[in-house]
Amino acid sequence: MVRRWLEKEGRAYAFLAPYALLFLVFIVVPVGAAVLLSFTYFDTIQPPRFIGLSNYIMLITQDELFMKYVLPNTIEFAVIVGPGGYVLAFLLAWMLAQLPRIPRAILALILYSPSMTSAVTMAAVWQTLFSGDQSGYLNSFLLNLNVIQQPIQWLQSPQYLMPIMIIVTLWSSMGVGFLAMLAGMLEINPELYEAGSLDGIRSRWQEILYITIPSMKPQMLFGAVMAIVGAFQAGAIGVTLSGSNPTPQYAGQLIVNHIEDYGFLRYEMGYAAAVSVVLLLMVLFFSRIANRLFHEE
Repeated sequence: MVRRWLEKEGRAYAFLAPYALLFLVFIVVPVGAAVLLSFTYFDTIQPPRFIGLSNYIMLITQDELFMKYVLPNTIEFAVIVGPGGYVLAFLLAWMLAQLPRIPRAILALILYSPSMTSAVTMAAVWQTLFSGDQSGYLNSFLLNLNVIQQPIQWLQSPQYLMPIMIIVTLWSSMGVGFLAMLAGMLEINPELYEAGSLDGIRSRWQEILYITIPSMKPQMLFGAVMAIVGAFQAGAIGVTLSGSNPTPQYAGQLIVNHIEDYGFLRYEMGYAAAVSVVLLLMVLFFSRIANRLFHEE
């Protein structure tokens, strides 16, 4: 019986085995280790010591930096960048889908290329634009127009750092989710639009609402999950732009920066693991919402 099962199903499981192994090694094991470490005190020198829920209690009741700056900054950043980047990716994919093949491919590559660059490369470009001296492009432009009388320290000002972080992240948010939505739109049968026009659809917005989105729910769900993950895992951009960790007056401090601070600067790995578990739960929560919105019945 086992031999018969191997002959019938063995090849399928053999093809799945590499993915299952990689998923186990790089996803399941690290997540499980983080959850276990979150209940311990671990300084990377001595063995982990079990302390129960102490890390979570300290995070909620004693970590004023997390509750006052990190959590509000992360929520603000994710609420704007996640849905904003998602809607922007959808609209750009829709506009590209209306173009002929060659210009569509060129523009898609141009829009996708920023997502392939590192945070350091992005920062080098945007630091030139937002440089705090007279040679900065934005300062130079505003000074020439007499809009400002002296250069503004854009990247060192708590007032401007978060908006600049959002702009830079949106600029680089056209990743695989954008490509998936573009591919989904190109796979829609054109006859559906013809049938829709016969049924009373008269505008492009009605086509998008009643034909395009319902016809590409899997790609919409994938794009939503990627936007959520990208928004919550961002962190290097604020530190790289400002050149300091923590960022000036914690204006751009996100959960990822908080994890790096406790994990790799203070070597409090147990507490950093607890913060990472909280981040994981936030990502899962918003991913469930996206799944409910775009789940195919």
